[in-house]
Amino acid sequence: MSDISRRKLIAGASLATTAFATPATPAIAANAVKRWRMVTSWPRRLPGPGMSAERVAERIGALSGGDIQVTVHAAGEVVPALEVLDTVGAGVADMGHTAALYWQGKQPAAAFFTTVPFGLTPSEHTAWVDAGGGQALWDELYAPFGVKPFMGGNTGTCMGGWFRAELTGLDSLRGLKIRSLGLGGEVYRRLGATPLTTAPGEIITSLQSGLVDGAEFVGPGSDIALGLYRVASFYYAPGFNKPNGTGECIVNRALWESLDSRAKAIVSHACAAEAAYALNEMERLNVEALAALTGKHGVKLRQFPQAVVAAAHGQARDILGEIAGRSEIARRVAESYGAFRERAGAWANISLKAVLDSRSVG
Repeated sequence: MSDISRRKLIAGASLATTAFATPATPAIAANAVKRWRMVTSWPRRLPGPGMSAERVAERIGALSGGDIQVTVHAAGEVVPALEVLDTVGAGVADMGHTAALYWQGKQPAAAFFTTVPFGLTPSEHTAWVDAGGGQALWDELYAPFGVKPFMGGNTGTCMGGWFRAELTGLDSLRGLKIRSLGLGGEVYRRLGATPLTTAPGEIITSLQSGLVDGAEFVGPGSDIALGLYRVASFYYAPGFNKPNGTGECIVNRALWESLDSRAKAIVSHACAAEAAYALNEMERLNVEALAALTGKHGVKLRQFPQAVVAAAHGQARDILGEIAGRSEIARRVAESYGAFRERAGAWANISLKAVLDSRSVG
């Protein structure tokens, strides 16, 4: 064998050995580390939604083995709280963590993917989105905004809100300025109050300055962190205005479509894990915070007067009907949501409601 042939044989053997000895490199790792920016609607590390944003970012990093690193920016650090959708859609940020009800002015049906008055409970809502056709409608609804949406957290069943003065009936609401977003705010408007849009981090200063007379955010676990009890001592239930609190994680659609299947699975699983974990964590936080609010801080728990609830129910029915008439996609979202609510309600009455009623016997 000539020297040239011997060298070719050795080189070929070396290449073959290398091919078998080196495992296949994952698709993400084949490229440089991806560094994404996430903008949010929340104060930094706010219990509930603020922490959900942090955990989604951490999970993406862990699941990708560090190949995707997400930096979280609190509301106001890059853009204001209520500009997250436009910022992500334009590609100024790669991801966002926010709530769909903030985009009601851009697309009225968006509110269905956070909560609607007298609507689905947290478990019913996740069932509709994950297994009842809701996700496909959500994707279609958000396509014009250039983002791909996911459930990325949940604050659970919400409270009705904080008020400086006790409510005795419908007359108590007339003329009040209430920080209330989404369709619940529209219900308050039709009951004679004035709903105002205020970023979460600005609620306490709005109450302190007298800009608002009352405010709703989510539930005790997050509300206590904002210090709302220091200014408004009456805390009302039920949260007919927000019976669920889904947080959304949105990804720039062009970025999403550029990802391979592994990267898409990582983002999807990170959001799904947070949607489940956050609901469990908020149940614990709400239990602990409510005990602290009433036992330590002197908060007065109240039930909305029945006349308020009855009037709100009628207004909510009208509002949802009006939204369904706004566009073809809004109609399909409203019809899908309403049909699922009807079916879920029949089951809840003989399952969850019956169990809760039985627990109070004796």
